[in-house]
Amino acid sequence: MDKKLIDRINQLSRKSKAEGLSPEEKAEQQDLRKEYLTEFRSNFRQQLENVEISYVD
Repeated sequence: MDKKLIDRINQLSRKSKAEGLSPEEKAEQQDLRKEYLTEFRSNFRQQLENVEISYVD
């Protein structure tokens, strides 16, 4: 994950709680969240594909 992406998401979240966001910032926040979720799902899928299940008697 890109540290800058996460930092910007957190920055917008804090600003949203403190004083609110402009329409442009809200759109940016939604875009960044979509990008984050896309990366997260891709990484998670890769981890699941590398999991091997073995049964021990």
